[in-house]
Amino acid sequence: MTVKKTAAKKAAKKKAVAKKKAPAEKKVAAKKTAAVKKTAAVKKKPAAKKRAKKAVSAEQRYKMIQDAAYYLAEKADFSGNTGDHWAKAEKQIAAKLKAK
Repeated sequence: MTVKKTAAKKAAKKKAVAKKKAPAEKKVAAKKTAAVKKTAAVKKKPAAKKRAKKAVSAEQRYKMIQDAAYYLAEKADFSGNTGDHWAKAEKQIAAKLKAK
């Protein structure tokens, strides 16, 4: 009887080891193919166009305010206080940069 039990135990261990290894290998292969399929599907769809927020340098901001102040002064026939035109231009540019 002991010979049959040991032979049966060895056979059971072999089956258990075979079962543990086989499904694990299949799952890994299945995950890799699924990941490849997902990335391929993502690449096929056109990317949504998004405006990238670009940081405006201090020099660029100054130039924008300068131009806006000029056009405000021109609209007022170059009469009035230049400081007022500049202040209005700063508010306009700040609002435009926040909207982006």
